Amino acid sequence: MEDALKEFNAWAPRLVDLGINLLVALLILVIGWWVSALLGRWVRRIATRSSKIDPTIVPMFYSTVVWTVRIFTLIAVLARFGVQTASLIAVLGAAGLAVGLALQGTLQNIAAGIMLLILRPVRAGEYVGLSTGAEGTVEEVGLFLTRLVQVDGIHLTLPNSTVWNATITNYSRNKTRRLDIPVPVRYGDDLNAVLAKLQDIVAANPNALKEPQPLVKVVDYKESGVVVNVRVWAEAAKYWDLRWGLYQDIRLSLEAAGFQAPIPLREIQNPKASEPKAGAAA
Repeated sequence: MEDALKEFNAWAPRLVDLGINLLVALLILVIGWWVSALLGRWVRRIATRSSKIDPTIVPMFYSTVVWTVRIFTLIAVLARFGVQTASLIAVLGAAGLAVGLALQGTLQNIAAGIMLLILRPVRAGEYVGLSTGAEGTVEEVGLFLTRLVQVDGIHLTLPNSTVWNATITNYSRNKTRRLDIPVPVRYGDDLNAVLAKLQDIVAANPNALKEPQPLVKVVDYKESGVVVNVRVWAEAAKYWDLRWGLYQDIRLSLEAAGFQAPIPLREIQNPKASEPKAGAAA
């Protein structure tokens, strides 16, 4: 009994120290996680309130801030139990090198995401098209993935390396966008009257910009008629409203004025029909 009591007395301080370390470590972990979440919410709040911060960089900056605090929290927790953090960092560095060699594609996505955020060929809210065939409105450029929303509402998630290596067509970067509409005119119609009518249609559309000045010019001759090009500029956000409106107004207005769309005609001749029949010759 005395031996057991002595052994307990010998272990009691260690158990108390272990309990205190566990309690302090748990407290550090809870506080660290709470601080990381608090800083993450603060980053998002500042980004939404400031017009000078590009919303494209917010997701990656949020992840960087949160996980930096959490990694330091985990290191502080391990230090409470006597773990040599310097040795741990060296081991993690070696392990990171091995993992990096095994996950080269993932590291490419991280590097591509950083380059997308630095050079910013795409930004949140812009409509872009890729040479791979994917297109949509940019919702987020993250640490590994880029998210697009297509016009039909479908979310498209692409690796950052795919976006970085593709040719990017940005439809929203410029404030204005040009629209060209080819209008066929029959050869028998009054060309000057058609040109004047088209100019009136463009001038009456509220989405057509006055500067640069709209142009209505003859650009080509086809078998069945003349091709007139209507060139007009619009704000990027109103491009499709202008396009749909002009296509409808041009067709309805020209038909109401008596101008019909040219119809290709083909003359078919039968050489045998021109030859006199044998009975008729006799």
